[in-house]
Amino acid sequence: MLNFFKTRPDLPLLSSSKAEMLKRYKSYQWQVFIGLIFGYAMFYVVRMALGVVKKPMLDAGIVTLEELGIMGSAFFFTYAFGKFLNGFLSDYANIGRFMSFSLLLSGVASIFMGMNTVAFFFVLLWGLNGWFQSVGSAPSCVSIYQWFSPKQRGSRYSIWGGSRNIGEGITWILTASLVSYFGWRAGFIGAGIAGVVASLIMFKLLKDRPQTYGMPDPGTAFEEGTEIKKANDPKETRRAQMFILKQPVVWLIALACAAMYISRYAMSSWAVLFLQEQKGYSLIDAGFAMSMYPTAGLAGAILSGILSDKVFKGNRNIPNLLYGLTNIAGMCLMFFGPDNRIVDAVALSMIGFSIGGLVVFLAGLIACDLMPKNAVGAVKGLIGLCSYIAASAQELISASLITVTEVEGVKHYDFGNAQYFWLAAGVVSVLLALTVWNAKKVVDIDEAEGKPLKTQTAS
Repeated sequence: MLNFFKTRPDLPLLSSSKAEMLKRYKSYQWQVFIGLIFGYAMFYVVRMALGVVKKPMLDAGIVTLEELGIMGSAFFFTYAFGKFLNGFLSDYANIGRFMSFSLLLSGVASIFMGMNTVAFFFVLLWGLNGWFQSVGSAPSCVSIYQWFSPKQRGSRYSIWGGSRNIGEGITWILTASLVSYFGWRAGFIGAGIAGVVASLIMFKLLKDRPQTYGMPDPGTAFEEGTEIKKANDPKETRRAQMFILKQPVVWLIALACAAMYISRYAMSSWAVLFLQEQKGYSLIDAGFAMSMYPTAGLAGAILSGILSDKVFKGNRNIPNLLYGLTNIAGMCLMFFGPDNRIVDAVALSMIGFSIGGLVVFLAGLIACDLMPKNAVGAVKGLIGLCSYIAASAQELISASLITVTEVEGVKHYDFGNAQYFWLAAGVVSVLLALTVWNAKKVVDIDEAEGKPLKTQTAS
């Protein structure tokens, strides 16, 4: 990692009073929190542009359905391995610099997408964009664990988790409107410009670790106990990272998340086309219908933290099961329910709500709670690797399962086989998540052997 992106050395603790330290700490917490929510939402605005422009590009003959599948697969393939590598790097990184620079490059790649007409360069640019986008999630999670104490994290993590739904909502309404009025190029270029501007704002708001500003870790600052010894020791971080790679519970959670991501990205990538072809929606109508999905997802993400912290006393598994069953029910209603726009809205809301919570639980919170806190980025990276390999495969498999017929020069797309694939993935995710119901939380690691030294029952 370049020195510019590395976390800085710890500074001696400031000599100010505790009240002054907490005042500064809370001010920085708010800046970090707002920066993460806003910034991650804009990551999604850039990455979701392709989902809106698919039909206009198909209708204009710019790309074929198979080429769209390859583009989506290239994005998720580079995203998967980028998320794995960048997740590990984020444990050593200055998060503010690392995230903002990546969003800047992602925005530039999207702008070039809007200036292109060659399929090869679409695949190349969208694949590069996948790598830049991979720096969004794990560093955000690392920053939350760096700046917020154990009692603050559940709610902050779930609210941050909802920021992607804000980005999706902006995409389905504003980007869809841009495309409807100005064509598919405007979708890429508009999203790219938004990403570039947002990266500059992120650079101003996000921070390095508290210790680099002469402040203690959040557990100490808010009198909840120090979680990490030698927090800025690369050797300790590497040991913790290697430890999590050997834990079956992390791999099981990663596989459960991977299955869930198949249904998640099936909706994000194909739902607009599904509504247009199977339900007879216009692009504008499909965009507004899809706005129900992220809106409900935002509510689902935020409520996931409240439910697990307040109602289930810190237990993540019970609400995760409820969200998983709701996701399955929503897909059944969407695919097999009556052909009615109100029913579609209810189904999309159910799916969005459940996916919002499932991403919070399976894509980070459950595993990060169970594993050492100086390897949070590695946990996110491993789960991300599995999840986005699955998402990448989903793009190709879904494209192959969608049947194309042509009647009087007009192409029609049938999703009958694809929808069974998406539904089965949701069922598999629920079953895999049940296998880690009684997993133990690792509190400390044996320094010599890298094995659990102390565990406790997870809440």
